[in-house]
Amino acid sequence: ANVEAWNGLGVKAVITQCPHCFNTIKNEYPAFGGNYRVLNHTQLISELIRDKRIKLSRVMDARLTYHDPCYLGRHNGVYQAPRDALQAIPGLQIVEMQRSRRESFCCGAGGGRMWMEEKIGKRINIARTEQALDTKAGIVASACPFCMTMMTDGVKAKEMQSKVRVMDVAELLDQATP
Repeated sequence: ANVEAWNGLGVKAVITQCPHCFNTIKNEYPAFGGNYRVLNHTQLISELIRDKRIKLSRVMDARLTYHDPCYLGRHNGVYQAPRDALQAIPGLQIVEMQRSRRESFCCGAGGGRMWMEEKIGKRINIARTEQALDTKAGIVASACPFCMTMMTDGVKAKEMQSKVRVMDVAELLDQATP
């Protein structure tokens, strides 16, 4: 139904904020006749910064680590666009987690762990949050609403919400624009 509606409207490109939607529209919709230019919002933001259509002038004196969402990174190879957007923010110090990019560790949401109460072992989001906290960053950034929820819950579980903020790349860019 989406493909039929979008094709009827002449849609040529789709911008997603959710990596799961990005993956589906980019990789599965073509089989149904939905052939679009599909961008994650971090790719669009990076393009706009590169083309000088977004100007970042507010200095953000902060240390940040970026969590790679599975469906953006490992499933679709989008690693650099979010980092390029973040690196454009004046004053922002970016530190990589021990496991990043292709070797990143899942937050747990993509596997449905968001809705499960685990009784044995450590929750996946707690393990990933600990990896983020090991960087001593005051901000954990991501580009996925599910990852944001899991990392936020992990920060709360570690009682670090007064010291560590979890933010989307777009939120950070908004704070850096005049």
